[in-house]
Amino acid sequence: MPVPIDAHLPHPRPRSPSALVVLATLAVGFTLWAAQEVILPVLLAMFFALVGNPLIRLLRKLWIPRFLAALLVLLVGLAATTTLAVQLVAPATAWAEQAPREARKIGRELQNLTRPMHEANRIAEDMARAAAGEANRKVQVVRTRVDDPYAVLTRTPRLLASVLAVILLTFFFMVYGENLQRNAIALLPGRQQKKFTVEILQSIEHQVSRYVLTISLINAAVGLVFAGILVALRFPLQEALLWGTMVMLLNYAPYVGPLIGMIAMLLVGFIRFDETLASVTPAVLYLVLHTIEGQLVTPIILGRSMALSPLVLILALMLFGWLWGLVGLLLAVPLLVCVKLVLEQLEGMQGWARLLE
Repeated sequence: MPVPIDAHLPHPRPRSPSALVVLATLAVGFTLWAAQEVILPVLLAMFFALVGNPLIRLLRKLWIPRFLAALLVLLVGLAATTTLAVQLVAPATAWAEQAPREARKIGRELQNLTRPMHEANRIAEDMARAAAGEANRKVQVVRTRVDDPYAVLTRTPRLLASVLAVILLTFFFMVYGENLQRNAIALLPGRQQKKFTVEILQSIEHQVSRYVLTISLINAAVGLVFAGILVALRFPLQEALLWGTMVMLLNYAPYVGPLIGMIAMLLVGFIRFDETLASVTPAVLYLVLHTIEGQLVTPIILGRSMALSPLVLILALMLFGWLWGLVGLLLAVPLLVCVKLVLEQLEGMQGWARLLE
């Protein structure tokens, strides 16, 4: 009996049903949202470890042990963050107390501007009710919510535990990350496969570390420059540092962050200054600074290797912002860059990497 030609060829792998793929995607998304109290400290620690790894490699070239280099980098980072936080407490508290009053003031001014339109709408509604014979008006129920005075007391220990977990995990990732990576690679069966995996992981780790450190330095420089601009506009130094820090953090979220920052600067300008030109000056200068950084500085420094599609960026920011809030906005771009680098290194996946550009 003749043997079919394709009898010895490997059979193609059966494809999963589309419904199963959708259910698996929903399950993964729900897990990422439900377990965010565990996942977010780990991701933040990995992010900070990626920022510190290039500095640790530099210290290792000076014959400093990895443990001491990681401890030195972590202590310097904590000292700088604590110093900045101490400077920002007073202006942040002042603005937290002043913002509701100023918001109500701006709301009353906007209400006065739109009052004729509301009066016209009310008269039209009364005339319509009269024509329809409606004599009784609906009763409006106003619900009030009483804040729990013990809510802050219950949230504070959890916040402190999360901060401590991020600090400890960052240190352990910087010290033992290479050993964990090496032990995981040792589980692979073949020598060639181990070598290939080591090359991929080292390339990804070096590129992601360089990207995260570079973008962090660029964002810090943008924040410092903008703080200097505000000082030149007669802002107090601590308040200028507050808005400069906000600009630095928002710059991690392309498009969305600068838009939020520009709206915030408009509000700050209208609250601080009386004249219209002076009020819009902080927002205009912020827009100019962000345009220079986004269109000239960052592309020149990073080049096209880290380029991402604006549409993909917006979708990633929406997804991670919906899942994890502000922390998701901070981590969206580094995670997307990491995914792109992994796809570029895997054979047959380069097309998906180009899809992200």
